[in-house]
Amino acid sequence: MRSDPKVFALWENLTPLGRNEFICWVDDAKQPATRQRRIERTCEEILEGKKRPCCWAGCIHRADKAPSRWQQAVLIDKKGKSGP
Repeated sequence: MRSDPKVFALWENLTPLGRNEFICWVDDAKQPATRQRRIERTCEEILEGKKRPCCWAGCIHRADKAPSRWQQAVLIDKKGKSGP
């Protein structure tokens, strides 16, 4: 991202919450290849003017609102459980 000054400038202009949601979306990927695709997509979406990741329920770390029922059931509960 820093290698493209235009993307980096747009990134710097995102709100801290918007940047955090992109970071969490990328970090949520389990495989390096998926993570790399999400980084590339983040750059594309920022250039398109998007402020948050497309098609993602949102970061479970948001302090300004409670997690939705979906986030609670799918993201939080599963992360707290150990293997099958």
